[in-house]
Amino acid sequence: MPVQVRVATAAKIPETTEYLSILKSRHSAAINPQVEGQITKILVKSGDHVTTGTPLLQIDPLKQEATVSGQEASRMAQEANVRYARISLERSQKLHDAGVISKQELDNAQTAYDAAVAQLKALDEQVNQQRVELRYYSVSAPMDGIVGDVPVHVGDRVTVGTLLTTVDEPGALEAYIYVPAEKARNLKTRLPVRLFDSAGSTVSDTEVTFVSPQVDTDTQTVLAKAAVQNPRVKVRIAQQVRAQITWGVREGPVIPVLAVQRINGEFFAFVAVNEGKGPVARQRVVKLGDTVGNDFAVLDGLKPGDHIIVSGMQFLQDGMPVSEQIQNEGKSPTGK
Repeated sequence: MPVQVRVATAAKIPETTEYLSILKSRHSAAINPQVEGQITKILVKSGDHVTTGTPLLQIDPLKQEATVSGQEASRMAQEANVRYARISLERSQKLHDAGVISKQELDNAQTAYDAAVAQLKALDEQVNQQRVELRYYSVSAPMDGIVGDVPVHVGDRVTVGTLLTTVDEPGALEAYIYVPAEKARNLKTRLPVRLFDSAGSTVSDTEVTFVSPQVDTDTQTVLAKAAVQNPRVKVRIAQQVRAQITWGVREGPVIPVLAVQRINGEFFAFVAVNEGKGPVARQRVVKLGDTVGNDFAVLDGLKPGDHIIVSGMQFLQDGMPVSEQIQNEGKSPTGK
C-alpha cells in the first residue's frame, strides 16, 4: 500500500507547565480603620475609581464627637482659670511692691498661675489629639486607584483589624502563580512565563520576578509572581488567567499532528520500518508533549530519523507492507 511518510526531525522543544494564576495590582493598599465603631455609611462600591483623599466609609463618630465637645468645654473652663490666676498674680505683684504681702505670698500666686497655664497646655494637646482621632472616623483613600471588594456592610461593627476594602493602582498588574510544592526546586526568577485568558488568547509574555521562600501549608503550593507587561488583551484586577511556565528547552523528535491516532486513551503513530523484505507499517505507542506549531513533541516511543506515516493510517494494520513516498516537511498529507 502506498503511503506518504515524513522523516521525524529533532527540534528544540520547550518544557512547559500551566498553572492557575490570579491578576493582582503591584501597588495595592489594604484599608483598615484606625478606630473601632459601627459603620454608618459606605460611600463607594467595588470598581469605583477614586483619588487620594476620597471618602470611602463613615464610622459612627457620635461618641468621639461627645469626647471632643467635653474636652473643649474643659479647655474653655481652664482658660477662665488662667485668666483668674493671671489677674491674681498681677494683683499680688502690686501688693508685694507696696509691701502689703510677703514674697512667699507672691511666689504662691506665681505658682498657681504657672500650674493653670500648664494644665491649659495639657488640655490643648488633648483636644488636638481627640480632633485628630475624630478624623479617623471618616475613612479615605490613601492613593489614586480602583476600589476592590468591600466585604463590610452598613451596621457592621469594625475594629482596627477589620479589612474594609482595598485600593489598587490600575495598570500595574502582576500574576500570582500557585506552583505545586514538588516543582518548587525548579522554580526560580527569570523563567519565561506566558499568560493566557479564558479564551486562550495570549495576555502577556513575561518572566518570573519573585518566588516565595515558603510553602503554603493549606494548599501545598509555592507562590511565584510575574509582571503583566504590555497586555495584548484587556484584563482586570482579580481576573483568573492561565500561566505557562517554561522550565527549559530540550531536543527531541516531533511528528505531525495528523499522524497521531488516539485509541482507548492512548496515542499511536505508524512508522515505516524496513525489515529485510521491504518496508512494513509498525504501530507504536507514543507519549506526547506540547504542540510545536503543527507538530507534537514526542516524549517517548519515537526517535529522530524514524519514517512517520502521515497518510492512510485508517487503512493500515500492524505489519502491513507499504511503499514509501517521502513527503517534504511542510507539505500536507494530501500532497497539496
